[in-house]
Amino acid sequence: MADWLKSMAEIVGPKGFTSAPDDMEPWLTDWRGRYTGKALALLSPASTKEVSEIVKVAHAHAISLVPQGGNSGMVGGATPNPEGESVLLSLRRMNRIREIASGDQLAVCDAGVILQNFHEALDEHGQRFPLTLGGKGSATIGGLVSTNAGGTQVLRHGTMRALVAGLEAVLPDGSIYNGLSALKKDNRGYDLKQLLIGGEGTLGIVTGATLKTVPALIDRCVAWAGVASPQAAHQLFKFLCSRENQSLEGFEIIPRTCLDSVLKHIPDTRPPLEQGAPWNVLVEFVRDQPGAADPREVVESLLTEAIEKDLISDAAIAENENHAEAFWKIRDSISEAERTDGPALQHDISVPVAQMADFITEAGAQIETAFSGTKVAAFGHMGDGNVHFHVKAPDDVTTGPEGVKWMLQSSQTVSPMVHDLVVATGGSISAEHGIGQSKRDELARLSGDARTLTLRAIKQAIDPQNIMNPGKLVPLASATPAS
Repeated sequence: MADWLKSMAEIVGPKGFTSAPDDMEPWLTDWRGRYTGKALALLSPASTKEVSEIVKVAHAHAISLVPQGGNSGMVGGATPNPEGESVLLSLRRMNRIREIASGDQLAVCDAGVILQNFHEALDEHGQRFPLTLGGKGSATIGGLVSTNAGGTQVLRHGTMRALVAGLEAVLPDGSIYNGLSALKKDNRGYDLKQLLIGGEGTLGIVTGATLKTVPALIDRCVAWAGVASPQAAHQLFKFLCSRENQSLEGFEIIPRTCLDSVLKHIPDTRPPLEQGAPWNVLVEFVRDQPGAADPREVVESLLTEAIEKDLISDAAIAENENHAEAFWKIRDSISEAERTDGPALQHDISVPVAQMADFITEAGAQIETAFSGTKVAAFGHMGDGNVHFHVKAPDDVTTGPEGVKWMLQSSQTVSPMVHDLVVATGGSISAEHGIGQSKRDELARLSGDARTLTLRAIKQAIDPQNIMNPGKLVPLASATPAS
């Protein structure tokens, strides 16, 4: 073992160090199974000080570090490269909620705190963190910060960038940036916090965060409605916003194909409506302030009027919390179900909200025409323009090696066309999953000089040795950006 690795092992102790292949194996492949790398060791520090000492050693010996939270990312951003020259740095042992200040609606926690655990802790204090997603049982706060995660409540509360009031991080030289103070006014120049949010660990390792909380829900009402098309779903969205935009917290659009996939592969799921519809909408209205309108009464009134206006064909309102969770289970299980259903290229993209419906139908038709046998399943957060645009392989392509081969080939043909269509609408090739390694080259291809050169310049200035999560997010110097 090299002397520098011995030093790192001594910093974290026996509980925080392993170089055994079997111990590291689960953490060397990304959640989607697209990338597998190698690592010299897996380090699991228990404190910010230990992270700092590790980074100082790495800086002195030019050793690259790959930070990892729950390993539930979608773009290979936490997977080391195949060369095996990096050290994997897990933040999972740093799982302490340091403070919950209910009166200030703030909470301070370590980077390794699991989102679901954070939700449960806040609930005991009459607060909640208004960001949730399907992987809440494994996703960690540090990973959510580093990818600027979104989820299903962005419509009302914004992405992680809007919910982070302060950050603590270790920079590439091992120095600790202590920016946990939740200052509303701070004019000391560049905002390092905002560079670290969405930075995917390429500029520093997030070790703690001060997060904004909101009052716990008094109650909520979740409903499922059938609509004829994405355009009809958008009309319903505008109608609801015109009446109750302050209590509308979720608006999801789901095609029948995705619903069928969930019902087929996910246990304990049932059709929400007796008569199926080509497209479905999942909405949630909430009440978190005394004196606000009863969300059930609001939903009953609005959906009755929506039926009268022919905006929806049918609707079901959750009778209780278990029923509401059953609706959300369908939405949260789509990716898992489709992974079982067969090979698919999954694109996390965003377009202007006003163009989302037309994009879904028009881009879907163009892709299916250009690539015979493929089927497009598009769903997502209509309230914020985020489309999860999945292109399924032809029926004769099976899972296993054949499916992997199809995905590798199609990522060079299908995905660029999808991204070109996105850019043509003024959209983004990454809405909430980040860039990682899977979209890095496409970011270079589709970004202008200003974005690409700025990303590289910031990376070079803060991490000149390129030891922080190398090969992720920042386009390589050899890549040629769009003019």
